[in-house]
Amino acid sequence: MTALLDTSACPSPVWLPGGHIQTLYGALFVPTNRLRFIRDRVDTPDGDFLDFDWSAPGLVAQPPGETVDRSDLPRRGAALRWITEGDRGILQGLSDTPALVLLHGLEGDSDSRYAQSVLQYFRARGWLVVLAHFRGCSGTPNRLARAYYSGDSDEIGFILRTVKEKAPGARWHVAGVSLGGNALLKFLGEHAHQTRELCGAAAICAPVDLVAAGEHLSRDWLGRNLYTRHFLRTMKPKTIEKATRFPGAIDVARVSRSRTLRDFDDAYTAPMHGFSDAQEYWEKSASKPWLRLIETPTLVLNARNDPFMPQAALPGPDQASAKVTLHQPAEGGHAGFTTGAFPGNANWLPARLARFFQTGH
Repeated sequence: MTALLDTSACPSPVWLPGGHIQTLYGALFVPTNRLRFIRDRVDTPDGDFLDFDWSAPGLVAQPPGETVDRSDLPRRGAALRWITEGDRGILQGLSDTPALVLLHGLEGDSDSRYAQSVLQYFRARGWLVVLAHFRGCSGTPNRLARAYYSGDSDEIGFILRTVKEKAPGARWHVAGVSLGGNALLKFLGEHAHQTRELCGAAAICAPVDLVAAGEHLSRDWLGRNLYTRHFLRTMKPKTIEKATRFPGAIDVARVSRSRTLRDFDDAYTAPMHGFSDAQEYWEKSASKPWLRLIETPTLVLNARNDPFMPQAALPGPDQASAKVTLHQPAEGGHAGFTTGAFPGNANWLPARLARFFQTGH
Protein backbone atom coordinates (compact mmCIF):
# COMPACT_ATOMS: atom_id res chain seq x y z
CA MET A 1 0.00 0.00 0.00
CA THR A 2 1.07 3.58 -0.61
CA ALA A 3 0.81 6.81 1.34
CA LEU A 4 -2.26 9.03 1.31
CA LEU A 5 -1.73 12.26 -0.66
CA ASP A 6 -3.66 15.28 0.61
CA THR A 7 -3.51 18.45 -1.48
CA SER A 8 -6.17 20.41 0.41
CA ALA A 9 -5.34 24.09 0.82
CA CYS A 10 -3.82 26.11 3.58
CA PRO A 11 -5.98 29.21 3.03
CA SER A 12 -3.21 31.78 2.67
CA PRO A 13 -4.54 35.35 2.56
CA VAL A 14 -4.42 37.42 -0.62
CA TRP A 15 -2.36 40.08 1.16
CA LEU A 16 0.44 37.53 1.65
CA PRO A 17 1.33 36.28 -1.86
CA GLY A 18 4.14 33.87 -2.69
CA GLY A 19 6.34 31.44 -0.85
CA HIS A 20 9.08 33.92 0.07
CA ILE A 21 6.69 36.45 1.62
CA GLN A 22 4.75 33.71 3.42
CA THR A 23 8.01 32.33 4.82
CA LEU A 24 9.39 35.67 6.00
CA TYR A 25 6.13 36.95 7.46
CA GLY A 26 5.58 33.70 9.34
CA ALA A 27 9.09 33.76 10.77
CA LEU A 28 9.28 37.44 11.67
CA PHE A 29 5.88 39.10 12.01
CA VAL A 30 2.88 36.82 12.51
CA PRO A 31 1.38 37.56 15.96
CA THR A 32 1.83 34.93 18.65
CA ASN A 33 1.50 34.87 22.41
CA ARG A 34 4.60 33.91 24.37
CA LEU A 35 4.58 30.62 26.22
CA ARG A 36 7.14 30.43 29.03
CA PHE A 37 9.00 27.27 29.96
CA ILE A 38 10.96 25.50 32.68
CA ARG A 39 14.38 24.32 31.50
CA ASP A 40 16.00 20.97 32.22
CA ARG A 41 19.60 20.23 31.20
CA VAL A 42 20.26 16.57 30.44
CA ASP A 43 23.70 15.03 29.95
CA THR A 44 24.18 12.96 26.81
CA PRO A 45 26.02 9.61 26.70
CA ASP A 46 29.02 11.21 24.94
CA GLY A 47 29.59 13.86 27.62
CA ASP A 48 27.62 16.72 26.11
CA PHE A 49 24.17 18.06 27.09
CA LEU A 50 20.78 18.98 25.67
CA ASP A 51 18.39 21.57 27.10
CA PHE A 52 14.68 20.68 27.25
CA ASP A 53 12.07 23.44 27.77
CA TRP A 54 8.93 22.09 29.47
CA SER A 55 5.38 23.32 30.05
CA ALA A 56 2.74 21.02 31.52
CA PRO A 57 -0.34 20.83 33.72
CA GLY A 58 0.79 21.64 37.24
CA LEU A 59 4.07 23.29 36.21
CA VAL A 60 4.19 27.04 36.89
CA ALA A 61 7.04 28.85 35.18
CA GLN A 62 6.39 32.07 37.11
CA PRO A 63 4.22 31.94 40.25
CA PRO A 64 1.70 34.82 40.37
CA GLY A 65 3.10 37.89 42.09
CA GLU A 66 6.64 36.50 42.24
CA THR A 67 9.71 37.69 40.38
CA VAL A 68 11.82 35.02 38.75
CA ASP A 69 15.57 35.54 38.63
CA ARG A 70 16.73 34.63 35.11
CA SER A 71 20.32 35.73 35.63
CA ASP A 72 21.64 32.17 35.54
CA LEU A 73 19.71 31.28 32.37
CA PRO A 74 21.05 31.98 28.87
CA ARG A 75 19.20 34.78 27.10
CA ARG A 76 18.19 32.55 24.17
CA GLY A 77 14.86 30.74 24.28
CA ALA A 78 11.69 31.27 26.31
CA ALA A 79 12.58 29.49 29.56
CA LEU A 80 12.02 31.44 32.77
CA ARG A 81 13.75 29.19 35.29
CA TRP A 82 15.52 25.89 35.84
CA ILE A 83 13.59 22.76 36.75
CA THR A 84 13.30 21.71 40.41
CA GLU A 85 12.84 18.32 42.03
CA GLY A 86 9.22 19.28 42.66
CA ASP A 87 8.74 19.93 38.96
CA ARG A 88 10.28 16.55 38.14
CA GLY A 89 7.81 14.90 40.49
CA ILE A 90 4.90 16.60 38.73
CA LEU A 91 6.10 15.29 35.35
CA GLN A 92 6.55 11.78 36.76
CA GLY A 93 3.03 11.86 38.19
CA LEU A 94 1.22 12.78 34.99
CA SER A 95 -0.99 9.91 33.88
CA ASP A 96 -2.55 9.44 30.45
CA THR A 97 -1.83 13.07 29.57
CA PRO A 98 -1.35 13.78 25.86
CA ALA A 99 2.16 15.06 25.24
CA LEU A 100 4.11 16.59 22.37
CA VAL A 101 7.87 16.93 21.97
CA LEU A 102 8.89 19.41 19.26
CA LEU A 103 12.19 19.30 17.37
CA HIS A 104 13.14 22.71 15.99
CA GLY A 105 14.72 23.66 12.68
CA LEU A 106 18.16 24.98 11.78
CA GLU A 107 19.26 27.48 14.46
CA GLY A 108 15.81 27.49 16.07
CA ASP A 109 14.87 27.52 19.76
CA SER A 110 11.83 27.65 22.05
CA ASP A 111 11.23 31.31 21.17
CA SER A 112 10.94 30.67 17.41
CA ARG A 113 7.51 31.74 16.16
CA TYR A 114 6.64 28.33 14.67
CA ALA A 115 7.59 26.65 17.96
CA GLN A 116 5.55 29.10 19.99
CA SER A 117 2.48 28.74 17.77
CA VAL A 118 2.52 24.94 17.95
CA LEU A 119 3.38 24.59 21.64
CA GLN A 120 0.96 27.31 22.78
CA TYR A 121 -1.89 25.64 20.89
CA PHE A 122 -1.38 22.23 22.45
CA ARG A 123 -0.58 23.53 25.93
CA ALA A 124 -3.82 25.57 25.92
CA ARG A 125 -5.68 22.30 25.33
CA GLY A 126 -4.20 20.56 28.34
CA TRP A 127 -1.21 18.86 26.73
CA LEU A 128 2.25 18.48 28.16
CA VAL A 129 4.65 20.15 25.72
CA VAL A 130 8.42 20.22 25.51
CA LEU A 131 10.92 21.60 23.04
CA ALA A 132 14.21 19.73 22.77
CA HIS A 133 17.07 22.07 21.80
CA PHE A 134 19.74 20.62 19.57
CA ARG A 135 23.34 21.06 20.69
CA GLY A 136 24.39 24.70 20.90
CA CYS A 137 20.91 26.11 20.17
CA SER A 138 19.75 26.93 23.70
CA GLY A 139 22.11 29.85 24.29
CA THR A 140 24.94 27.92 25.96
CA PRO A 141 27.81 26.54 23.84
CA ASN A 142 27.81 22.76 23.90
CA ARG A 143 30.79 20.96 25.40
CA LEU A 144 32.12 19.13 22.36
CA ALA A 145 33.59 20.12 19.00
CA ARG A 146 30.63 18.49 17.24
CA ALA A 147 27.22 20.16 16.88
CA TYR A 148 23.96 18.88 15.35
CA TYR A 149 23.06 17.80 11.85
CA SER A 150 20.15 16.79 9.64
CA GLY A 151 20.53 13.02 9.85
CA ASP A 152 21.41 12.44 13.50
CA SER A 153 19.10 9.53 14.26
CA ASP A 154 20.96 8.71 17.48
CA GLU A 155 20.18 12.15 18.87
CA ILE A 156 16.47 11.80 18.03
CA GLY A 157 16.42 8.44 19.77
CA PHE A 158 18.06 9.95 22.85
CA ILE A 159 15.54 12.81 22.92
CA LEU A 160 12.56 10.45 22.70
CA ARG A 161 13.95 8.17 25.41
CA THR A 162 14.59 11.17 27.65
CA VAL A 163 11.10 12.65 27.46
CA LYS A 164 9.60 9.20 28.00
CA GLU A 165 11.72 8.74 31.13
CA LYS A 166 10.82 12.20 32.44
CA ALA A 167 7.06 11.70 31.90
CA PRO A 168 6.48 7.95 31.58
CA GLY A 169 2.70 8.16 32.02
CA ALA A 170 2.14 10.56 29.12
CA ARG A 171 0.85 9.62 25.68
CA TRP A 172 3.71 10.83 23.51
CA HIS A 173 3.56 12.46 20.09
CA VAL A 174 6.50 14.02 18.26
CA ALA A 175 6.81 16.74 15.63
CA GLY A 176 9.86 18.12 13.84
CA VAL A 177 10.23 21.31 11.82
CA SER A 178 12.56 21.59 8.81
CA LEU A 179 15.94 20.08 9.86
CA GLY A 180 14.26 18.55 12.92
CA GLY A 181 11.58 17.06 10.69
CA ASN A 182 14.10 15.45 8.37
CA ALA A 183 16.05 13.94 11.28
CA LEU A 184 12.78 12.67 12.78
CA LEU A 185 11.60 10.99 9.56
CA LYS A 186 14.97 9.31 9.08
CA PHE A 187 14.83 8.00 12.65
CA LEU A 188 11.27 6.73 12.21
CA GLY A 189 12.27 4.78 9.10
CA GLU A 190 15.55 3.45 10.48
CA HIS A 191 14.08 2.41 13.83
CA ALA A 192 10.50 1.50 12.97
CA HIS A 193 10.40 -1.29 15.55
CA GLN A 194 11.35 1.18 18.32
CA THR A 195 8.68 3.76 17.53
CA ARG A 196 5.43 1.81 17.65
CA GLU A 197 4.65 3.15 21.13
CA LEU A 198 4.49 6.71 19.77
CA CYS A 199 0.89 7.84 19.31
CA GLY A 200 1.75 9.92 16.25
CA ALA A 201 4.42 11.90 14.48
CA ALA A 202 4.60 14.88 12.13
CA ALA A 203 7.29 16.48 10.00
CA ILE A 204 6.73 20.09 8.96
CA CYS A 205 8.54 21.42 5.89
CA ALA A 206 11.23 18.76 6.18
CA PRO A 207 13.83 18.94 3.38
CA VAL A 208 13.48 15.23 2.74
CA ASP A 209 15.79 15.46 -0.30
CA LEU A 210 18.75 17.34 1.15
CA VAL A 211 20.68 17.39 -2.11
CA ALA A 212 17.80 19.04 -3.95
CA ALA A 213 17.20 21.48 -1.08
CA GLY A 214 20.87 22.38 -0.68
CA GLU A 215 21.41 22.93 -4.39
CA HIS A 216 18.20 24.97 -4.63
CA LEU A 217 19.25 27.29 -1.80
CA SER A 218 22.71 27.66 -3.33
CA ARG A 219 21.39 28.51 -6.82
CA ASP A 220 18.49 30.77 -5.86
CA TRP A 221 19.42 34.44 -5.34
CA LEU A 222 17.28 34.84 -2.21
CA GLY A 223 18.43 31.45 -1.00
CA ARG A 224 22.07 32.59 -1.10
CA ASN A 225 21.66 36.20 -0.06
CA LEU A 226 18.84 36.04 2.47
CA TYR A 227 18.16 32.62 3.96
CA THR A 228 21.71 31.25 3.86
CA ARG A 229 23.17 34.52 5.12
CA HIS A 230 20.68 34.47 8.00
CA PHE A 231 21.69 30.96 9.05
CA LEU A 232 25.43 31.56 8.66
CA ARG A 233 25.19 34.71 10.76
CA THR A 234 24.92 32.52 13.88
CA MET A 235 26.44 29.24 12.67
CA LYS A 236 29.82 30.66 11.69
CA PRO A 237 30.54 32.53 14.97
CA LYS A 238 29.49 29.51 17.04
CA THR A 239 31.79 27.26 15.05
CA ILE A 240 34.72 29.68 15.20
CA GLU A 241 34.23 29.91 18.99
CA LYS A 242 34.43 26.12 19.14
CA ALA A 243 37.75 26.26 17.30
CA THR A 244 39.25 28.28 20.17
CA ARG A 245 38.32 25.48 22.57
CA PHE A 246 39.36 22.65 20.25
CA PRO A 247 42.53 23.79 18.46
CA GLY A 248 43.15 21.92 15.24
CA ALA A 249 39.73 20.26 15.13
CA ILE A 250 38.09 22.84 12.82
CA ASP A 251 39.33 24.51 9.65
CA VAL A 252 38.65 28.10 10.73
CA ALA A 253 39.74 29.62 7.42
CA ARG A 254 37.28 27.52 5.40
CA VAL A 255 34.46 28.16 7.86
CA SER A 256 35.13 31.91 7.71
CA ARG A 257 35.04 31.86 3.90
CA SER A 258 31.72 29.98 3.76
CA ARG A 259 29.10 31.77 1.69
CA THR A 260 26.63 28.92 1.07
CA LEU A 261 25.33 26.01 3.11
CA ARG A 262 27.38 23.70 0.89
CA ASP A 263 30.51 25.70 1.76
CA PHE A 264 29.75 25.46 5.48
CA ASP A 265 28.82 21.79 5.39
CA ASP A 266 31.98 21.02 3.38
CA ALA A 267 34.11 22.94 5.88
CA TYR A 268 32.54 21.83 9.17
CA THR A 269 29.33 19.81 9.34
CA ALA A 270 30.42 16.95 7.08
CA PRO A 271 33.97 16.30 8.38
CA MET A 272 33.00 16.87 12.01
CA HIS A 273 30.21 14.28 11.83
CA GLY A 274 31.92 11.55 9.82
CA PHE A 275 31.18 12.46 6.18
CA SER A 276 33.70 13.12 3.43
CA ASP A 277 31.97 16.24 2.14
CA ALA A 278 28.64 18.03 1.91
CA GLN A 279 27.44 15.83 -0.94
CA GLU A 280 27.89 12.64 1.06
CA TYR A 281 26.41 14.27 4.16
CA TRP A 282 23.30 15.36 2.25
CA GLU A 283 22.88 12.03 0.47
CA LYS A 284 23.25 9.89 3.61
CA SER A 285 21.20 12.17 5.88
CA ALA A 286 18.16 12.59 3.63
CA SER A 287 14.97 11.05 5.00
CA LYS A 288 13.20 10.45 1.68
CA PRO A 289 14.56 6.90 1.20
CA TRP A 290 13.29 5.94 4.67
CA LEU A 291 9.66 7.01 4.24
CA ARG A 292 8.66 3.56 2.92
CA LEU A 293 9.72 1.91 6.20
CA ILE A 294 7.81 4.11 8.66
CA GLU A 295 5.36 2.23 10.88
CA THR A 296 4.24 5.11 13.12
CA PRO A 297 1.23 7.16 11.91
CA THR A 298 3.07 10.14 10.43
CA LEU A 299 2.06 13.40 8.77
CA VAL A 300 4.58 14.81 6.27
CA LEU A 301 3.53 18.41 5.58
CA ASN A 302 5.25 20.38 2.80
CA ALA A 303 3.91 23.46 1.04
CA ARG A 304 4.48 23.23 -2.70
CA ASN A 305 5.75 26.83 -2.76
CA ASP A 306 8.36 26.27 -0.02
CA PRO A 307 11.44 28.27 -1.13
CA PHE A 308 13.74 25.83 0.68
CA MET A 309 12.49 22.70 -1.10
CA PRO A 310 11.74 22.42 -4.84
CA GLN A 311 8.30 20.98 -5.55
CA ALA A 312 9.73 18.37 -7.94
CA ALA A 313 11.69 16.79 -5.08
CA LEU A 314 8.68 16.28 -2.79
CA PRO A 315 7.80 12.63 -2.15
CA GLY A 316 4.95 10.94 -3.97
CA PRO A 317 2.53 8.37 -2.53
CA ASP A 318 4.57 5.45 -3.89
CA GLN A 319 7.64 6.68 -1.99
CA ALA A 320 6.13 6.35 1.49
CA SER A 321 4.40 3.68 3.54
CA ALA A 322 0.68 3.40 4.14
CA LYS A 323 1.28 4.81 7.65
CA VAL A 324 2.26 8.14 6.10
CA THR A 325 -0.01 11.01 5.04
CA LEU A 326 1.63 13.41 2.59
CA HIS A 327 -0.06 16.80 2.88
CA GLN A 328 1.17 19.14 0.14
CA PRO A 329 -0.89 22.35 0.01
CA ALA A 330 -0.09 24.84 -2.74
CA GLU A 331 0.61 27.70 -0.30
CA GLY A 332 2.31 28.18 3.04
CA GLY A 333 5.97 28.83 2.37
CA HIS A 334 8.61 27.36 4.66
CA ALA A 335 6.96 26.83 8.08
CA GLY A 336 4.84 29.94 7.50
CA PHE A 337 1.20 28.85 7.05
CA THR A 338 -0.25 32.22 8.06
CA THR A 339 -4.03 32.55 7.64
CA GLY A 340 -6.75 35.11 8.31
CA ALA A 341 -7.28 38.83 7.88
CA PHE A 342 -4.33 41.15 8.50
CA PRO A 343 -2.22 40.80 10.64
CA GLY A 344 -3.07 37.10 10.35
CA ASN A 345 -2.54 34.24 12.76
CA ALA A 346 -0.48 31.07 13.05
CA ASN A 347 -3.30 28.72 14.08
CA TRP A 348 -3.61 26.65 10.90
CA LEU A 349 -0.44 24.62 11.45
CA PRO A 350 -1.07 23.43 15.01
CA ALA A 351 -4.73 22.76 14.17
CA ARG A 352 -3.59 20.58 11.25
CA LEU A 353 -1.27 18.64 13.55
CA ALA A 354 -4.03 18.22 16.12
CA ARG A 355 -6.43 16.89 13.50
CA PHE A 356 -3.89 14.36 12.34
CA PHE A 357 -3.09 13.22 15.87
CA GLN A 358 -6.80 12.79 16.56
CA THR A 359 -7.95 11.18 13.30
CA GLY A 360 -4.82 9.81 11.61
CA HIS A 361 -5.39 11.80 8.41
